[in-house]
Amino acid sequence: MRKTISLLFLCLATYASACTNFIVGKDASTDGSVICTYNADDYGMFQFLCHYPAAKHAPGEMRKIYDWDSNKYHGEIPEAPETYNVIGNINEYQVTIGETTYGGREEMVDSTGIIDYGSLIYLALQRSKTAREAIQVMTRLVETYGYNSEGETFTICDPNEAWIMEMMGMGPGSKSAVWVAIRIPDNAICAHANQSRINKFNMKDKANVLYSKNVVKYAKKMGWYTGKDADFSWNETYAKPDFSARRFCEARVWSFFNHFSSEMNRYLPYAMGKEAYDEQMPLWIVPNHKVSVREVMECMRDHYEGTPFALDSDIGGGIWEMPYRPTPLSFEVDGKKYFNERPTSTQQTGFSYVSQMRSWMPRQVGGLMWWGNDDGNMVAYTPIYCSMTNRPECYNTPGADEINFSDKNAFWVCNWVANMVYPRYSLLFPSLKEVRDSLENSYFDGQKMVEDVALQLCEGSPEKAAEFLNLYSVEKAQEMLARWNVLARYLIVKYNDMIIHPEENGLFTRDQYGLGTRPKRPGYPEKFKRALIQQTGSKYEYPTE
Repeated sequence: MRKTISLLFLCLATYASACTNFIVGKDASTDGSVICTYNADDYGMFQFLCHYPAAKHAPGEMRKIYDWDSNKYHGEIPEAPETYNVIGNINEYQVTIGETTYGGREEMVDSTGIIDYGSLIYLALQRSKTAREAIQVMTRLVETYGYNSEGETFTICDPNEAWIMEMMGMGPGSKSAVWVAIRIPDNAICAHANQSRINKFNMKDKANVLYSKNVVKYAKKMGWYTGKDADFSWNETYAKPDFSARRFCEARVWSFFNHFSSEMNRYLPYAMGKEAYDEQMPLWIVPNHKVSVREVMECMRDHYEGTPFALDSDIGGGIWEMPYRPTPLSFEVDGKKYFNERPTSTQQTGFSYVSQMRSWMPRQVGGLMWWGNDDGNMVAYTPIYCSMTNRPECYNTPGADEINFSDKNAFWVCNWVANMVYPRYSLLFPSLKEVRDSLENSYFDGQKMVEDVALQLCEGSPEKAAEFLNLYSVEKAQEMLARWNVLARYLIVKYNDMIIHPEENGLFTRDQYGLGTRPKRPGYPEKFKRALIQQTGSKYEYPTE
């Protein structure tokens, strides 16, 4: 995502700031939803739930463009006559757009372009009623005003279609871009995670493949490709997957696919990155069963559990087996460079969502973004309906930012809890997971009832349905924040100073004299005790008397 540089000039540390998108076609999901996800990751990243209200714009009205990462002013473009309501990364027509940055050839970046990738997302959401229209809007904007970002992969979905689009500039001063977009089959799942995923594409399939007219011509002009147009590979030409791209990025895609396929061992050498490869992973696979929203949420919380990339087999996780690693990803020992794994779930997530788009419902009800303001593993995703016009205070808190804490702000309260849990993961995480899952279970258990009411309201007044869902979404987000504040205080008492205070029926117990019951002292987990003795030998052996 943010601050990611070209793969050709990559330092391993760069991929500590990187994002992940998963995509599920409507015939691959359990209920017919199109599903897509986004982890927005970066060092010290603070984000709120953005909102762009629907509006009408007068002729000549201009839109100032500020870089989504740096807030640098790039210029201005004409406003569209009409723009649509956008909440988070979904609009009122259920169009959802996410991204991951892959870098690619550094010389292709056009620093003179006006449109950066983040601005492009929200401009398209404001101006599009379908995924195909969003692709048209995005490509027309960059071909008119220039593209001021590195190589980018976009997820672009609506209730009927899921697309993946890759885009790059054409060098300083070009004010243009090359791009290709491919529709994901309805019965398939797809993913991207900071490495270009589009290889060869069928230029004759006009229904499912769209691309810029200069996509091959430009590569030939630059001397990067000399073959037939039909044999052209986007990523082999513009962003060839090297070790970093495969191990830190494609491994996340491999792990997602591995949840829904028994055939991914075939691509393990590719994802491991250390061996040469004869073939890349496919852009999509057909899953071995229908995929639910809850399953996709769990994939957003993935740490490579049960795979060769798993983070639970070495001392890097510390005493309590933390499935996270400090950044940067690379480090040196005695002049040799080493690295950490980079799973989907990471501590530097600013926000995370799982978007559910449903064609058989009125759009005010059908578009639902399950949203969290921190690492997906450490939050309860709360429902945010696409028709919302008023945000919960916890996701849009006055005065809260990267360096200003607020106990009214979800990002900070969730981070407060998460940062207690990370270093004592196996000890504290079960308490967090119990609260997280309890909240999410309540949302899913009540979803049908809430939406049935909204559907009835829609028959007479879609506006009243939207208002009802807005109030419901705000209520659940604020309830989550209140529960998380309680959780934070519970954890500091329960596990203070590496002990465990006893409980009974949800209350901390006291002894016969009114004092808190003597705490338990768990000591080292068995696995760590053995690792410690293996390393220290007899140094800490108790003497025999």
